[in-house]
Amino acid sequence: MNEVEIIRSTDVLGAINRAEIDMQIATAKQYPRDLCRVLSNIKALASMDEETAEECFYALKRGYGDSQTLIEGLSVRMAEIFASSWGNLRVATRIVGNDGKTITAQGICHDLETNVAISVNVDRRITTKTGNTFSEDMQVVTGNAASAIAFRNAIFKVIPKAVTRKVVEEIKQIALGQTNDLEKKRTAMVKWYNSQTVTTEEILSYIEAKRVEDINLEMLLTLRATAQAIKEGTTTIAETFHQKESIQEKKEEVKTKGPVKLM
Repeated sequence: MNEVEIIRSTDVLGAINRAEIDMQIATAKQYPRDLCRVLSNIKALASMDEETAEECFYALKRGYGDSQTLIEGLSVRMAEIFASSWGNLRVATRIVGNDGKTITAQGICHDLETNVAISVNVDRRITTKTGNTFSEDMQVVTGNAASAIAFRNAIFKVIPKAVTRKVVEEIKQIALGQTNDLEKKRTAMVKWYNSQTVTTEEILSYIEAKRVEDINLEMLLTLRATAQAIKEGTTTIAETFHQKESIQEKKEEVKTKGPVKLM
């Protein structure tokens, strides 16, 4: 009597996936990247125009008062440019957790040429200040933002900074732009923040300027990079500009509800 061998679908999919990766690694070894051409492509794409160059950076402040620290980095837009130019790269993101309070996105980046693979997790809160869970639509929006950030973080964990530092500095100089249109850009940037419930006084306090006319190119780039961080979901208007109000609300909430008792 012949024996029937049962093959699980998961085993088949695993074998297919391994075969695909092995084939891609073999192809990557056969056609290795040319770093000079890669860096040239990154600069060409990122500096197609001044607006694109500005979108390549993010900035945000953490802390309160005199203890605030400006954190700067490369944006999701820059990660997309790096991924498309670097070549021989597998990148994927997925939602791996949702407990009703936070949503967790995982980003995976695999350099097929060096066989370096790194995964990173990004958590984002999906509850309001009062503890209510976001609607399904807002959870999707939050999940997409978390996935984009996980995508960015995974890519920049794999691609060495030492290789790309010079071209990043060149792109930053392009993003700074020229002084001849400073007033126009300054007005447009303040108008955008005002439309996002940020007052002109809060803007000036954020960049430590006394008047709108004192905003220089460096300050303008910081504001533009912060706007990019807000759009990507790296930070929010409340976290960046209304921290004092958020801290006061938490204090009032503790006073109302009383201290939390430990069991």
